[in-house]
Amino acid sequence: MLTERLPDDPALLREIIARLEEMLAEQQETLRRQTQTLQQRVDTLQQKTDTLQKQCESLELDKMILQHRLDRMRKQVYGPRADRVDTAQLVLEFADLLDRRPIAPADLPAEESVSRATRRVRKGRRNLEAFENLEVVQKVIDLPDDQKPCPCCGTMREPMGQDIRWLLERIPAHFIRIEEIRKKYVCRVCEQAAAETGPQIAVAEKPVAPIDKGLARPGLLAYVGTAKFADFMPLYRLEAIFERMGVQISRGTMCVWMRDIAELVLPLYQLMVQRVLASHLIGTDDTILPMQAPGKTQKARIWIYRGDDLHPYNVFDFTISRTRDGPARFLKTFRGVLLADAYGGYEGICAGQGILQAGCWAHGRRKFTDTQKLLPEVTGPVLEWIGQLFAIERAAKGLSCEDHLALRQEKSVPVLDQLHERLLTWKDSLLPRHPVAGAISYVLNQWGPLTAFTADPAIRLDNNLAEQQMKRIAMGRKAYLFVGNERGGQTAAILSSLTSTCQRHGIDPQRYLTQLLVNLPSTPLSQLDAWLPDVWKKRQAQAKASATPSEAPSSPVQPA
Repeated sequence: MLTERLPDDPALLREIIARLEEMLAEQQETLRRQTQTLQQRVDTLQQKTDTLQKQCESLELDKMILQHRLDRMRKQVYGPRADRVDTAQLVLEFADLLDRRPIAPADLPAEESVSRATRRVRKGRRNLEAFENLEVVQKVIDLPDDQKPCPCCGTMREPMGQDIRWLLERIPAHFIRIEEIRKKYVCRVCEQAAAETGPQIAVAEKPVAPIDKGLARPGLLAYVGTAKFADFMPLYRLEAIFERMGVQISRGTMCVWMRDIAELVLPLYQLMVQRVLASHLIGTDDTILPMQAPGKTQKARIWIYRGDDLHPYNVFDFTISRTRDGPARFLKTFRGVLLADAYGGYEGICAGQGILQAGCWAHGRRKFTDTQKLLPEVTGPVLEWIGQLFAIERAAKGLSCEDHLALRQEKSVPVLDQLHERLLTWKDSLLPRHPVAGAISYVLNQWGPLTAFTADPAIRLDNNLAEQQMKRIAMGRKAYLFVGNERGGQTAAILSSLTSTCQRHGIDPQRYLTQLLVNLPSTPLSQLDAWLPDVWKKRQAQAKASATPSEAPSSPVQPA
């Protein structure tokens, strides 16, 4: 045993104990150092793990952002333009709940409503009333003379009626050459008497033309202007079409025609601008209209300013850049409400000129529809709240301004309060670079303009009516690519204003431009408002009503 081998001397025992304590202390120090080294290694590995975890999260976020951008680009190129919400899963859940719900007799619709709801609308013949304004040409198809006798007795058959059907035909347009002859008259008496004043010669007055000494008549000018700025057909295609018809007109000549037309209608365009600036609410948007420049095209801009219902005009303005100078110059005298997107230049313009800025909920909704699949537990409720706002507006159609404002205060404001509270909560829980966090920040940063509609019933929830007119610029840009210079951009803005306003009022732009170009050169400035598109449409309707007899024939068929 160990105790039998220990010495009996206390001094030796103390010495042995001291040595053992020293050995134990050394072992403990060694273990402490090893533990410390291992702990350092563990800390280093943990730091590396944390770093790798952060890198993985960053890579996942980058992947999510890139996938989000890719989905947006795919939607822009291939997908629908509308902001559609993925409601397939919601429909399935609703159907499942509906199947489990017991049916009460009171919930069943009436038989009449059931029959109306289940009635199918069949596609039949076209409504012939839509063609009553067309010229009628009768074509009588008769039996040959050898088939008129009866094959049984040989007696001539008598007429017993007729079958009538309507057909449509198109007569191709064609050019005509107008030979304008101006008669001259002279006094032979003065000429023979050698009067001091010389022979008295009178020449028929030359008709006022849209383009002085120009070859094109108003109908041709109106057709070219409509083809380019309403049908978005580039001039080089018109050049080829005219050549097929036997007339050679270069695109350069037609380009000069468009410039001359724009100069002629400039006073009318300026009058439309004045009317738009008198509106209480103006909707505005902008898009790129490339302008030719050395080396490559310059990204110029074209802006739309849509007047309210009391000033129903769509006015375009061309600028060589997107700086705030362009809209600030245009809106210099405006003091109403500006409905626009979140372009930063509007904030300074509105603050400096006393303009109330209103936001577009369609832009805010689009931010969440684009990120809908990334975080549905957040985007789903937000889209539902925004949908409630639009549903309230649909229910308010036909109400007076006072009732509309009261409905917004009663129903829209509580929805906005709930949405704002949840957006603040979600913003604190998401990474700043997350696409959904960007959508939340967009709405929160624009919260003041987005909620301006709760205090003014004239403010719309979205700016879609103005933004829809940007499509005509995009289609024209795709066809003729760019404008040659700043003057060409101003020409495009002026003629696009006229054709866009015609579209707003359901007017045939070619017919309107033809009459405008015939009469505008001789119209004094004091009577210029008679040629505004909406005023012109009313005059046409009044003239048509006064020219129509009270008892018009029921059938448009005319005698052959």
